[in-house]
Amino acid sequence: MLVLRFRHIAGLALLIGAAVVAGCSQTDAPARQADVRDVGVYVVTPQRYTVRETLPGRTRATQQSEVRPQVEGIIEKRLFTEGADVAAGDVLYRIDPARYSAAVDEAEAQLAQARARLQSDAPLAKRYTELAKIDAISKQDRDNAVATLAQDKADVASAKASLKTARINLGYTRIKAPIAGRIGASTVTAGALVTTNQSEALTTITQLDPIYVDIQQSATQYLALKQAIDSGRLATDDNDAAPVRVTPEGSDLQLDGKLAFSGVTVDSDTGAVMLRAIVPNPAHDLLPGMYVRATLTQGIDVRALLVPQQAVSRNGKGEPSAFVIDADDTVEKKALTIAGATDDHRWRVTDGLTAGDRVVVQGAGQIQVGDRVTTTPLVVRDGNLQPAPATNTTSNGPDTTPPDAG
Repeated sequence: MLVLRFRHIAGLALLIGAAVVAGCSQTDAPARQADVRDVGVYVVTPQRYTVRETLPGRTRATQQSEVRPQVEGIIEKRLFTEGADVAAGDVLYRIDPARYSAAVDEAEAQLAQARARLQSDAPLAKRYTELAKIDAISKQDRDNAVATLAQDKADVASAKASLKTARINLGYTRIKAPIAGRIGASTVTAGALVTTNQSEALTTITQLDPIYVDIQQSATQYLALKQAIDSGRLATDDNDAAPVRVTPEGSDLQLDGKLAFSGVTVDSDTGAVMLRAIVPNPAHDLLPGMYVRATLTQGIDVRALLVPQQAVSRNGKGEPSAFVIDADDTVEKKALTIAGATDDHRWRVTDGLTAGDRVVVQGAGQIQVGDRVTTTPLVVRDGNLQPAPATNTTSNGPDTTPPDAG
């Protein structure tokens, strides 16, 4: 009887154990299924992208002239309004012309005297030349007459030059604008004595339209750009100067211009190459010496790989990387090389990704390398991540963000 009771208890224990094991198995199954995370992915597709770079710059006048007197005298009158626009040739100051007018009169008189002597001596020299041929006079007398005639001609030429100089100096008493532009403050008033080529300028004229923008680009950036163009990764338009968009510091104003030239040497102090843009400035919004941001169009990347910034993380050294889902839906991590950001918050990746890669843009914090995952394709529209159309599960579909924004 005791044996039968023991067998009955043992049988119950086995049944309970089997039930517990079965229950545990059913509990573990959902747990294992929960380990398979769903992540949002962005399928990398090549697209045409205008590569731009924003660099610091400073404005510089295309022309600037410091006005100085070319003759000495007393300023009679200032003939311009300070801060106004003047045209080339406008009279700015008038110097007392009395002494220079008198010098012109004197030079004219000297020229008249020289011409009178020439008129008197020319027939004599001619007559003496004829008489010398028949030995009616000595050759010495003939030579003296010819020499006197030559001296008279030289005196006439000298008197003409003196008269020309006197007239030029008289003209310098009217100090004119050498260039067109905005004129500054006057450093002298009527009654002031000015001297020839004095060190202090009377005023300064600055041409504001167009205006130069001098831009500093590091030699490293310059070489990287050159290599990208030489390798064919970036296409350029050789028939047109590169466009430049200029924005003053602290302002939303934007002015468009063209790159005029790039420097041929590297500054030993800054390690930078100087670029110069020329920018139309009809409203005089830009003034010389202003700090600006200059956005240069460097070329066209016809197969650019752009990924949302959410896809990229950085380690302690600042090195970028991204989670990529392979063909077996397994997570792997790839190191990236990033060339810069676009205006719509994407990174332009130049190394580490290939077309068709699925990069994780949502749920990256819940996965690690080697995990198996399911994926939900996402696309970028209007700068935001959105689910991909149901009919498109292999690509990002049409992107309504302009691909050339950058």
